[in-house]
Amino acid sequence: MMTLVFVVLAYLLGSVSFAVLMSKAFGLADPRTYGSGNPGATNVLRSGKKAAAALTLLGDAAKGWLAVFLAIHFVTQDTQLVVALVALAVFLGHLFPVFLKFKGGKGVATALGVLLALNIWMGLSVAATWLFMAVVFRYSSLSALVAAVAAPIFAIFRGLPNEWVWATLIMSLLLIWRHKSNIQNLLAGKESKIGSKKKQAQSA
Repeated sequence: MMTLVFVVLAYLLGSVSFAVLMSKAFGLADPRTYGSGNPGATNVLRSGKKAAAALTLLGDAAKGWLAVFLAIHFVTQDTQLVVALVALAVFLGHLFPVFLKFKGGKGVATALGVLLALNIWMGLSVAATWLFMAVVFRYSSLSALVAAVAAPIFAIFRGLPNEWVWATLIMSLLLIWRHKSNIQNLLAGKESKIGSKKKQAQSA
């Protein structure tokens, strides 16, 4: 029963959209109405309000971290499995939020928060991978895709429990799937770079 409680609460926490909340707080348009239509930090950045985008990124990452952190410290039975389920639940909550009719973001920031909670060095390695790609190529989506591929590899090298490695792999596959339109745009040379305000841009 406690496992179900943790998983449900993690999903509900993941369903909280900081992109929508921060946009309302800063008096901005709903991020689902411009750019890629994605309720995420990269799309909020297209509004020109860097503070709102930064707080969106922080909030989405924080909810992923908090859910897993609490599970690690308060679950007393089948800890590794429950933590893995909680990690997936909070991530799925962001992708398919009950509060936004199951149309959420792409999960980059939330996945990062989850990874930092599972193992801080793995999370920092993934963040460094994203940052390197972003600085060099300036494509948020490409950075996210490369980081997603690297995440389960880092998980294995860090010696994480098998359940956590599988959870990381599943999140990575889902994240790549959510970026399918970005992959098409990258191949076609139509993907917008970080900071672009083009209405038809597809963001991570």
